[in-house]
Amino acid sequence: MALLVVCALLCLCCWVSFYFFLCNINGSRSCEWNCRLVTLVHGILVICITAYIGYVDGPWPFNHPGTKNTPLQISAMVLSLGYFIFDMAWCVYFRTEGPVMLAHHTMSILGILLTLWLGESGIESCAVLFGSEITNPLLQARWFLKQTGRYGTLLGDVVDVLFVLLFVVMRVFVGGTMLYCELISPRPRFFIKCGGVAMYALSWVFMVDIVRFAIRKSRKRKSWHKQQRDHQPIVTANGHEGKTD
Repeated sequence: MALLVVCALLCLCCWVSFYFFLCNINGSRSCEWNCRLVTLVHGILVICITAYIGYVDGPWPFNHPGTKNTPLQISAMVLSLGYFIFDMAWCVYFRTEGPVMLAHHTMSILGILLTLWLGESGIESCAVLFGSEITNPLLQARWFLKQTGRYGTLLGDVVDVLFVLLFVVMRVFVGGTMLYCELISPRPRFFIKCGGVAMYALSWVFMVDIVRFAIRKSRKRKSWHKQQRDHQPIVTANGHEGKTD
């Protein structure tokens, strides 16, 4: 356990150092810009590692929940633990996130710590990390598009649609299936099952926000199209433009 603590602290130092390195080379950019670059890198790394764990290294999380942690699973969790501690501290210091995101980070940290301490259920934790981070690159892309003034383009619409679809599929449907397998299996500990329920409930909180966002964007889109139609000139039978009012 002492070795895991040292590794977690080392990963934390690496993420902090990476952040300050980005701040140094991107001096013209904001602190949030550089922090989101760290978040993007973490997301891509964790997606690749946990995808390999689930699809290649095994075991399959839907069939073998509650099994002993493997070295690769431990590495993925320690890597993410260091990041979540860094990002949690950054968000608290700069006050950029609300209670929902802070609750997500808190539960992620506690869940990883519990899994490492018990020495089991690492495959479920890695599956949760994969499902949670799979939408992360799209979320960061959306923010960067906003900052560069390109969010109102077709690319921004594509990113939004892909994000919503991926979130619904992975966090709601696949996540619900994973939770069901976790709850009916006799192997996982009670506290692990409680953590799974809490994370899934938090996904639904995010889902409500996403639905509200989708409704707002749909209304804005309809309003924009209506304004475009109202401002189109009326062409008369002789080919001249008529008045629109």
